[in-house]
Amino acid sequence: MEPNSLLGNNSARDPRRPRYRVVQWATGTIGARALRGVIEHPDLELVGLFVHSADKAGRDAGELCGLPPTGVLATDDIERIIDLDADCVLYMPLLFDGETVVRLLTAGANVVTTCGAFHHPASMDPALRHQVQHACGLGRSSVHSTGSSPGFISEAVPLVLSSIQRRLDRLAIDEYADLSRRDSAAMLFDIMGFGRPPTEFDPARAEYLAASFGPSLRLLGDALGLTVDSLTAHGEVATARDTFTIAAGTIERGTVAAQRTTITGIVGDRPLLSFRATWYCGKDIDPAWDLHDTGWHISVEGDAPLEVTLHFPVPLDRMAEISPAYTANRAVNAIPAVCAAESGIRTTLDLPHIITKLG
Repeated sequence: MEPNSLLGNNSARDPRRPRYRVVQWATGTIGARALRGVIEHPDLELVGLFVHSADKAGRDAGELCGLPPTGVLATDDIERIIDLDADCVLYMPLLFDGETVVRLLTAGANVVTTCGAFHHPASMDPALRHQVQHACGLGRSSVHSTGSSPGFISEAVPLVLSSIQRRLDRLAIDEYADLSRRDSAAMLFDIMGFGRPPTEFDPARAEYLAASFGPSLRLLGDALGLTVDSLTAHGEVATARDTFTIAAGTIERGTVAAQRTTITGIVGDRPLLSFRATWYCGKDIDPAWDLHDTGWHISVEGDAPLEVTLHFPVPLDRMAEISPAYTANRAVNAIPAVCAAESGIRTTLDLPHIITKLG
């Protein structure tokens, strides 16, 4: 293999097992972890890498994710990516671009993305849905959105838990995230609104999360043979009872130290399905919030009730290092199923259970 080639080495393929030619698109926090997953996966072959910044173009993929050189060099030229004729593109940009996805699908590349545009086709913007479906038809390709949240916890796990029910009275998903050791002032203070007076907190954040998680709740309803007639989104905050310091800066007394957003799927007149995100920078707030450690809890009320907690056994000071795997790995593991699927927008309901291949 020539060191300056964008192509990987096909000579090591095992003819007894399918091997998929993969392009990684973007190398941010999640993208770099996915890139590592592709390189190390026994059934995947990295053949290309797209980057957005000129300083990354021309660098080896291994260098950009902490692995030895691969011979695959990054490019910021989409035409070079198209020319690779890859089986799949792992599309993980900071901002979703529908035109780019349409180009990839039209060229025949399947797309797995952590962007949440494709969790529930009926909820999509009709114009985008039509363009993507048309592109899938032209390229005989498919596209799938997944990740940890939304994705794994809002679709895959609830579907498994509901499989032992014959009556479902309520299914509630809670997500908890302790952000006290996240050293990103821009994200916590500027974007998320921590440390502000509660009167200045942006209520539009609830609608933003509804757009992210509402499609998953609608998909769950479809799977259960029920129609989610409407979605509600409600946000609330809790303030610090005393001033305290976190990795990103200082939370003053009386400013926002925790925020909770609840998205509820209404079936008929019943609040049947819900996702609630509770993100906090410290626990010295109203004790009625009952904060849990970082992780998820799912409550299933029905004729086979369940209470399931998934705790992240990771020290907070290592969370930024470890947590990208929760999102990136599921996308990497989904590649074979998406490549084998019929063309079109493929949801969790269209694909088999995602099973990891470790050796």
